Amino acid sequence: MIGYISDNLLIPILDFFYGLVPSYGLAIVALTIVIRIALYPLSAGSIRSARRMRIAQPVMQKRQADIKARYANNLPKQQEELGKVMKEFGSPLSGCLPLLVQMPILFALFATLRGSPFADVSYTLNMKVIPADQIAAVEPKPFNSASHSIFIGETDHVPVIASLPRGTRIGVGDSASVNLHTKDGRTFSDILTDVENPGRFSPSWSVTKGNEVVHVTSDGNITAIAPGDATVEARIPGLAARSGFLFIKALGQVGFYDDGAINWDIAILVGGFGLTLFLSQLLSGMGMPTNPQQATANKITPVMITGMFLFFPLPAGVLLYMVIANIFQALQTFILAKETLPENLQKILDQQISQQTVPATATSGGSGGSRLPFEPKGGK
Repeated sequence: MIGYISDNLLIPILDFFYGLVPSYGLAIVALTIVIRIALYPLSAGSIRSARRMRIAQPVMQKRQADIKARYANNLPKQQEELGKVMKEFGSPLSGCLPLLVQMPILFALFATLRGSPFADVSYTLNMKVIPADQIAAVEPKPFNSASHSIFIGETDHVPVIASLPRGTRIGVGDSASVNLHTKDGRTFSDILTDVENPGRFSPSWSVTKGNEVVHVTSDGNITAIAPGDATVEARIPGLAARSGFLFIKALGQVGFYDDGAINWDIAILVGGFGLTLFLSQLLSGMGMPTNPQQATANKITPVMITGMFLFFPLPAGVLLYMVIANIFQALQTFILAKETLPENLQKILDQQISQQTVPATATSGGSGGSRLPFEPKGGK
């Protein structure tokens, strides 16, 4: 499903924007904004529900506890009263459905930006080498990888599959040739014959696991050496993987630290992601009563997630998308925080805020009135 959305929805939109402005960086920005605008009603539902539940949850929990205690021996009445509470305030799970609906599109967008043309595309083949005297008992099962759209021109791309006709299990001493081809059977090498400078799209082959088990040649021919498990990877260069945008040196560049040097463009993107995430969380609490636990989580969560991208790096193009998406999310959160609440929730919110301001006011003065710091205790 994700591949279908990517090939039939996101990539055509990407082609359209690249046709208007020949910049893959701007195409990423435009694609992100279009998808976020299209998903605005769904994400608004999630944000709106989270805001309302944050206000109603303390009251709901108290009401639910009272109902369970009062009708402990009358389950039908208990369920009836609990249903009334849900009807009055809504279900805490109501914000999950809009989020689940939009997830396939967001995953497809994420997958699109991790592949061609913004990054090199890899095909992973997990091989199982079996002793020569046992391979005859193994039934061949053809293997086909997932399809990836490979850009061979600015707006020209083809879906390419990696396949092994006899499967990923081979006997010691046997060979297997990996075929890269389109869904209609055309080989990838035939497609490249019509492309200017076809060598820049030639796949590279490597054994990423089990060098002592298999050997792979530069044209994708795998030879089994010894029994065991191995992983072979084919990597097709991305058309724009080494294209820059603004301060970004290459949209396909991965990693904060590479070959003893810091990639400052990646560092800026990761830092920008953390700041925009913190801003979005800060805006989500606008107009709400202060919550020390929530405030602590709002500070720690952006740091943890941002730090994760230093250890699990993403391509610069994906980070660019995430920063733009966070900015859009922060703006959407700010707009929705200004919305008028239902009357019952507004009363609860006003009460929660007043309960926090009253103790602060009470501690600021004493029973004998206020006294200036320099005023003596007694008279002259």
